[in-house]
Amino acid sequence: MSNIAFLELKYGNINGGYPNYFVISDISLLVFDTTKNKIFIESLNVNEDIDVVFVNTRTDELGHTLGRLKYVVNLKTRKKQRFDEELKLEKDDLDKIFFRSRNIKRYVKGFFMKNFRKYQIDKLVTFDGKRDIFLCERSGAEFRRMEILDLQTALNKECSYLFSLNKLGVIVNFEQNHTALKSNNLEYFLHPIAARQVKPKTAAFDAAKLLMIHQEFFEHKEDFLLKAALILNKIQVKQKEKAAEKKAAEKAQKKAAKEAGVEEPAEKEVAVEKEVAVEKEVAVEKEVVVEKEVSTKTEEATDADATDKADA
Repeated sequence: MSNIAFLELKYGNINGGYPNYFVISDISLLVFDTTKNKIFIESLNVNEDIDVVFVNTRTDELGHTLGRLKYVVNLKTRKKQRFDEELKLEKDDLDKIFFRSRNIKRYVKGFFMKNFRKYQIDKLVTFDGKRDIFLCERSGAEFRRMEILDLQTALNKECSYLFSLNKLGVIVNFEQNHTALKSNNLEYFLHPIAARQVKPKTAAFDAAKLLMIHQEFFEHKEDFLLKAALILNKIQVKQKEKAAEKKAAEKAQKKAAKEAGVEEPAEKEVAVEKEVAVEKEVAVEKEVVVEKEVSTKTEEATDADATDKADA
């Protein structure tokens, strides 16, 4: 039996804490039996009273990122709240949260020990997973006996482009329903118990998408690369159109301002700078004239003294 595991994590910063200290909230380990095309999904959801900051990415129909929004989730109640950038916790409050977060390491270590014993995993696939692996290893998980593939790095070498998971989902035409995972050329049966875990914006959903991207890339590479090129071309065309629209809008705004007799701020600054430069030039010229006059008077006085001395 040959099993490939696809690892996806959800993690974030403690709300009001250090920006480089991350807390794991959810883990999904999707195990794919390559001989029978069976899918197994194992999930861990952390249940601790800790407020964690997450980032929600907004994308267009091509998977291109349009913006990001931060929000806060309590890992025990799973209730969302607004992110306050000004919030800074006191040291005593942070120490209490750090103490509670120690339990998470125990949960994570136990999750991987149980599932690595349960499934004979030959290869572990991640997507931009250096931090994922680091956070899991920091919690006590061991990956020494298996091959680890970062699919984003592999795709970057092949295509010379750093794809996001959302773009790749569009490229392979990823779909999921209550019975199957589908892409351009592949379809895998999904057990109803596993299907209940695969919901949008969850670690299990990203792991399922990662599986289909991996299979399309390695089993239908030519078709994958062709569709990837088409999507990238569409993104470039769209970006050029937006840049042209922005330029046209700026041009129309300047024209309207000019017709209304209102100078643009940049034009006003240039005009003021020119006036200041002219004033400086005039001042310099006046100083030169004064210096010349003083020099001339000094020379005349010197000549008069010399004449008086010669007469004497």
